[in-house]
Amino acid sequence: MSGLTVRPAPVGHVPTVVTGVGVAAPNGLGTEEYWRNVLEGRSGITEMTRFDVSGYPFKLAGQITGFVAEEHLPARLLPQTDVSTRLALATADWALADAAVKPGDGENYDMGVITSNATGGFEFTHREFRKLWNQGPSYVSVYESFAWFYAVNTGQISIRNGLRGPGAALVGEQAGGLDALGHACRTVREGTNLVISGGVDSALDPWGYVSQFAGGLLSAETDPRRAYLPFDAEAGGYVPGEGGAVLIVESAEAAGKRGAPKIYGEIAGYAAAFDPPPGSERPPALRHTAEQAIARAGLRPDDIDVVFADAAGVPHLDQAEAQAISGLFGPGAVPVTAPKALTGRLYAGGGPLDVVTALLSIRDGVIPPTAHTREVPDAYGIDLVVGEPRSLPVSTALVVARGRHGFNAAVVVRAWTS
Repeated sequence: MSGLTVRPAPVGHVPTVVTGVGVAAPNGLGTEEYWRNVLEGRSGITEMTRFDVSGYPFKLAGQITGFVAEEHLPARLLPQTDVSTRLALATADWALADAAVKPGDGENYDMGVITSNATGGFEFTHREFRKLWNQGPSYVSVYESFAWFYAVNTGQISIRNGLRGPGAALVGEQAGGLDALGHACRTVREGTNLVISGGVDSALDPWGYVSQFAGGLLSAETDPRRAYLPFDAEAGGYVPGEGGAVLIVESAEAAGKRGAPKIYGEIAGYAAAFDPPPGSERPPALRHTAEQAIARAGLRPDDIDVVFADAAGVPHLDQAEAQAISGLFGPGAVPVTAPKALTGRLYAGGGPLDVVTALLSIRDGVIPPTAHTREVPDAYGIDLVVGEPRSLPVSTALVVARGRHGFNAAVVVRAWTS
């Protein structure tokens, strides 16, 4: 594409920049390990090992291995947290350290936390349910009162770091993580200096895993290399995963005043919309959402260098997304990629992880490929990056996500020029 073209910012625009990131993904703990494995095509999708899936119709998942909570969190937090919250706390710690932010002693009213979660504390609450049914109510943990809740990641990050600024939790399934980042930018514009934002999810305990079957969109393929094939002619569903990313979002002015050691880029535009109800003659909302995010960034479609796709891995959903992309940009006019083929779909964690990946693409001038996809139907009309990473200058990236029941979200990130 043509590269970055800066256009007049909206009235009242407050530039919001990303100064720190933390990643916990099935194919890498920590940002640089994850990024290295993405570029080398190393997948985190394997057969489920946390429980016996021999009798299940679906056997694969993007599992995080090697994360030992005791090595990252104080002992007092372990009895009160689900695996998703433990991952969220650790990634928040990594993001804060990356940004060289030290929250202090609990008087930080100018720092907030806004996260997204789609599944809640599944593993924790199902363990407590088993106690209730098998041993009685007196055996149920008092922490069950909040450890299951969608807002617990926001609350625990706030408490751990003594943050008393604005807080929120958003639920939008796969689109929710982008919604959290969009709300974080809005919060910064309204006067909060810094917001910890993003999303982390995990629902890979037996009950949580089975609950995902009901949607009818999982892949039954047993070969991890052929199970999740976004935009492929042989696509047959997706693989669920766990993890996500946490980002430090600041006003550019606040980041400059405190001497932030690095700026990954600017979150320049965000938009969200809902699909029309089933049976409507109106088109899906994804194209409109992307158009609005680009316009709010003060850009045009031909300013976008790469699209990080939602990439459902389900033929009719892939076709609808491809039509939205080719309709907006023109057939084959912009590179498209889906690194999530190496991790599975991470629900609220998927969008923020894609945003981090986009920022790393801008930093290093390389677009990661869509692993394992081989044959993209000509009718899709998209230039999907496959095989090897594609080296080229990247100044702007569009990240899109869709959640079940009609959620659509889009974020534009671009290189920061002060």
